[in-house]
Amino acid sequence: MTKPDQPLNQNLIPTALAGAIAMAVAMGFGRFSYTPILPGMMSGLGLPPADAGLIASANFIGYLIGAVAAGYGWAAGRERAVSLSALVATTVLLLAMGLTSSLLLFSIIRFFAGVASAFTMIFTSAIVLSRGLAAGNPHVQSVHFGGVGIGIAVSSLMVFVLPSGGFGTFAGWQAAWFGGAAIACLGTIAVAFLLPSGPASGKSAEREKPLVWTRPLVIVTLTYGLFGFGYIITATFLVAMARQGASDHTVEFLAWLITGLSAAISVHLWRRAVSRLGITGVYLAGLVVEATGLILVVTLPSPYAPLIGGLMLGLTFIMVTAYGLQIGRALAPESPRKALAFMTAAFGVGQIIGPLVAGWLAEGNGNFNAPTLVAAAVLLFCAGLIAMEFRGIVAAMTA
Repeated sequence: MTKPDQPLNQNLIPTALAGAIAMAVAMGFGRFSYTPILPGMMSGLGLPPADAGLIASANFIGYLIGAVAAGYGWAAGRERAVSLSALVATTVLLLAMGLTSSLLLFSIIRFFAGVASAFTMIFTSAIVLSRGLAAGNPHVQSVHFGGVGIGIAVSSLMVFVLPSGGFGTFAGWQAAWFGGAAIACLGTIAVAFLLPSGPASGKSAEREKPLVWTRPLVIVTLTYGLFGFGYIITATFLVAMARQGASDHTVEFLAWLITGLSAAISVHLWRRAVSRLGITGVYLAGLVVEATGLILVVTLPSPYAPLIGGLMLGLTFIMVTAYGLQIGRALAPESPRKALAFMTAAFGVGQIIGPLVAGWLAEGNGNFNAPTLVAAAVLLFCAGLIAMEFRGIVAAMTA
């Protein structure tokens, strides 16, 4: 049983920090630094929205394949080695993004970056979250997933403070990729010193039982995948949306910085509502709040729209991700790693489709209003599904 008021035990601090840094590198930089760097790539390379969406989707295809591959048990007992190898790969791939201007090579690099992100996310989470659960300490999860927000905030600062000319003869967008690689390298070294050897159960080498697909697990996995479609449209194009009509880069910097800072504390803030709403209730509330934020992005005037959108995106997307996976694990107690992997795969499918649809609609309409409203509608549909199946999900989790 977890103890909400229990502080983070000193023995768990290195583990929690390892998780946070790994998530900052793999997700904050390996995946989401594309968002603040993208406007510079679009202007510097003449990259149209459809091509930008294609590159993003290549990353999510890699994430999907990595998530599916992680569910087959081949890494049982080797979670730490796989996690660290994936972090090294992330560093190299960030560097490679600044060394080309080819759409094909961009897509290939981002594909492999997606695979590395999925491996880090799944195997590091298996180590870190299992130890927090064994100790009954919910703060481990908050710190672990908060690393994504920290990575987003740091990447935003990095892109903003780099001189417009970049490093020497390199363009600003190239310098941003190089800077991200340097930070990722430092983070990988830190994780190598801090990350424990494996999951707390001591049974990491044992293969899990086959996953049983109950109705509640199917519903949660479906909404988790649709959530991936809905949130990623804003997560990919928020900074590009902020640049439209802006006189300088301050608004786009602030929008992504606010996203990161709010994401870093979101799991901790929402955890306070779990005692009242339950995990499923908080998951439902997050879907509604994020859908509302997307609607506000379209209806509010600039520069407030991207700032509010960034705030509400940051306050919800990591929390929904974290609690969605927690619900999935609870619905599949005999095969939690498989449940995590398949839910992450569903999430990946949504993320593949999202940028493609958004890029196509934006190129046709000249702005991102239509794809943002589509994303909001999908999230509201997810909220409706969870509301209708609420009692069944809660009953299955406590059975």
